[in-house]
Amino acid sequence: MRANQLTTYTQGDLVISSPDQSMVLKLATLALATEPAVTESHIPAIGQYWPGEGGVNGGLFPGGDKPYYLIVPTGSDAEAAHEWGGYGQELDGAKSLWDGQENTAYLASSNREHDHPAAQFCAAFERDGHKDFYLMARREASFLEITVPQVFTQAYHWTSSQRAALYAYYMAFGDGWLLYHVKYVERLARPVRRKFI
Repeated sequence: MRANQLTTYTQGDLVISSPDQSMVLKLATLALATEPAVTESHIPAIGQYWPGEGGVNGGLFPGGDKPYYLIVPTGSDAEAAHEWGGYGQELDGAKSLWDGQENTAYLASSNREHDHPAAQFCAAFERDGHKDFYLMARREASFLEITVPQVFTQAYHWTSSQRAALYAYYMAFGDGWLLYHVKYVERLARPVRRKFI
């Protein structure tokens, strides 16, 4: 990002602008947490299990056209070590920094030339009757590192966001580092899903 570029978040009368993108995300998260919809009695607190939704409430994520809650499953079956896959392949459909659902759909589709085990694991995951899980994008991972780092093991987790033909992004939960590594290295994959209200 160039020094003169600002990241701006707008919702209603609220406008947050800063050259520090992570600060904008943190402030937007705090602002969203003060809205009445977040405190409605049927919405569990961040980090608490959301009955029937497949996991814990990871918070209201401000991505896309409409904010959505990220649901994060817990338990030993909800994460597994996998390669990212597609080493050496530049994949245009897996470059979104915000939309893990779109990235995962692209990576897990049956017409891919190479396997993408991390995305395929997440796309195949089922919990509480839900089959719409996906591998989080890098901004979703950064958000979850702020809201619910305690539900992740203190290990590296892949995101669905590709960095380049040889690399993909991963989040070091607990340390808070967003890094990238070669796609053939095994990292943990954790599915998430969206809940719109």
